[in-house]
Amino acid sequence: MPHVKIHMNVDQSMIVSIKNKKRRRSYGTVPYECTRHSRGTLTLRERRAVIKETVGRYQRARKREKTKILDEFVVLTGYTRHHACWVLRTWGKRSPPKHTRRRRRIYDHKVFVALREVWLICDSICGKRLAPYLKEIVPILIRHKELTVNTETAEKLTRISAATIDRLLAPERKKYNTKPRLRSESSLLNRIPLKTFSEWDRTKPGHLQVDLVEHNGGTTRGEYTCSLVMTDPCSGWTEVRAVRNKAQVWVFEALQYSLGRIPFQIDGLHSDGGSEFINDHLEKYCEKEGITFTHSRPYKKNDNFCVEQKNGNIVRRTVGYGRYRGESALKVLNELYEVLRVYVNYFQPVMKLVEKTRIGSRVTKRYDKARTPFKQLLECEQIEKEAKQVLSEQYRSLNPAELKRKITCYQQQLFRYLPRRRTRDKSGLDSVKIYSASVVLRSGRI
Repeated sequence: MPHVKIHMNVDQSMIVSIKNKKRRRSYGTVPYECTRHSRGTLTLRERRAVIKETVGRYQRARKREKTKILDEFVVLTGYTRHHACWVLRTWGKRSPPKHTRRRRRIYDHKVFVALREVWLICDSICGKRLAPYLKEIVPILIRHKELTVNTETAEKLTRISAATIDRLLAPERKKYNTKPRLRSESSLLNRIPLKTFSEWDRTKPGHLQVDLVEHNGGTTRGEYTCSLVMTDPCSGWTEVRAVRNKAQVWVFEALQYSLGRIPFQIDGLHSDGGSEFINDHLEKYCEKEGITFTHSRPYKKNDNFCVEQKNGNIVRRTVGYGRYRGESALKVLNELYEVLRVYVNYFQPVMKLVEKTRIGSRVTKRYDKARTPFKQLLECEQIEKEAKQVLSEQYRSLNPAELKRKITCYQQQLFRYLPRRRTRDKSGLDSVKIYSASVVLRSGRI
């Protein structure tokens, strides 16, 4: 910028002093027309030159001299008096404004196009899964001529971070995401009432507890069968049905089948917080049938105390802890449960806890008289006489010894489907080594 020296000769008649002369500081005022005209005649470069010439004299001058210099400066530049004071007082002392320099773009459009192709080939996975896999998948795609990029772009693809991948592909993810947004399970849990162990009324039948037992052999990998267990805390009546897996469609089908075999009116259904039960389909079904649907607290098995006891005493004791999968094992399981439900409900007496007393560190429990679920339903006043008559007729036609022999026969058939050694199935999953049928029988776990 060239050095410009401007001599300021301002007519003193343009300056009007303040009437109150008793004030310590005296300020002059400048007509608006003069200010507007003067400011319009100087360019920004000329005003900066005037500031550089004036700031030295202003900062070295005394108070009265500063007033005169300020009056001349206001007339010449067109600044307001307050702004002029600030400019002359702080000029040279203020740091220049920092111009932030934008970072140079590393991943250009070529990288974006190549990344989008790889992302679509990898089934639109997230950036955290895609970033470490790019070093492996990019050379493979280049070798098979599925991806055409130069060396620089390929190198950038292997160095890109997960956050950058998600940021670059955010518009594409919205474009290709055609799946409907499902309602979160938490909203259903908030809408379905919660019920704890202290709220159970065991004097009236009809409020059922339901749970799912997994037959996975100790690993949750792959597909395996499950058992749906449903029990009534008042009478102890229990229904068991095997399902192919934990899918909602199979669980709901088994649930409807088991509910249809309950010999009394159903008023409530209680489950844990698993997604196989907490879903819109089951909620609408219970609402349609007039059934109160509740769920237990997470990690609180005592809220589902009765069915948890049946899981071990009936299902695990009968079929063990092995891994069952496939249609053949599912068929044998359901044939076994058809006999087992009759044997348990008619010929297995149960005792209900009546009182629990704590004396020091010792807990004393008192139970009622042992009775079968069938006998408890006969003594219940809420059960209709017709239902009691049907149950009594079926009871007179049953042979407990024959039922026990059938259960043992089905157990032996079922144990043939247990994997004897560690093998590899069609899906590439390792089967789990478990006890053979003879060992399980001798150990008394069934």
